[in-house]
Amino acid sequence: MGVSGAKEDGLYYPDLRLPEGTHYEIGRYGRMRAEYLKEYHRALYLELLLDGNLNEYLHQMDEECYQMMEQLVEWMKVKQRVTEQLKSENQMQWVGMMNNIRHCAEEVVLRDIVYV
Repeated sequence: MGVSGAKEDGLYYPDLRLPEGTHYEIGRYGRMRAEYLKEYHRALYLELLLDGNLNEYLHQMDEECYQMMEQLVEWMKVKQRVTEQLKSENQMQWVGMMNNIRHCAEEVVLRDIVYV
């Protein structure tokens, strides 16, 4: 981050750029976390932004959310006996149960990671 030269209006503007090698793709949960930080934790959001760490932080949060989702879905499938056999025998029941499991897992991820 540097300061660019004075503009026509006589003001200096910061030259904000992401540090080299820190441009990460941000997924759904990372974007949700960013919006949450902007609204409810503005100081942390600005600190991460100005330090050049926001993009990496949001990427890590996104990865953590997807990993937790995957683990929770697998755990819930075992607990509720949602198997490939059920899928082949009663596909509609399997789809309904999987939709419910994914919804429940996402609620946990949002509560425990994104909105804290």
